[in-house]
Amino acid sequence: MLAIDEANPGHVIVIDAGGMAPSVWGELASLSAKQRGIAGVVINGTCRDTDDIRALGFAVFSRGICPRAGEPKGQGEIGAPLRISNVLIMQGDWILADSDGVLVLPRSKAAEMANRGMDCLEAENRLRQEIISGASTLGKVQQLLRWEKSR
Repeated sequence: MLAIDEANPGHVIVIDAGGMAPSVWGELASLSAKQRGIAGVVINGTCRDTDDIRALGFAVFSRGICPRAGEPKGQGEIGAPLRISNVLIMQGDWILADSDGVLVLPRSKAAEMANRGMDCLEAENRLRQEIISGASTLGKVQQLLRWEKSR
């Protein structure tokens, strides 16, 4: 797959396969991408070989899973803007993904959003420690948050 060959280490490949089967990604593509240092793949469509991909420790996020492989036809574009679920994705945007979903941060706002995320994490870590220590409960923490926001 040409996208794997052209991506740089740390990049995320985003594939728009129309949100449906057949699968456009599998274990061999994942192995090749991992060897190149690619951070992960996000697919608006399906993938296959998920047990093997998980064993590789490679990050693949897709709309679904389908055992049927598509035929590589070399169709598509690399670096073209995509619109998936009404979200515009441009080359260079930051992609954040975990088991809860996928988030696109426009390159122009990525640093600001990363800083906001760190502020939120610091606040949550402080509150988490209050709960773990027994000094507070979730109800008390929520009251504290309301008080902090009203100041």
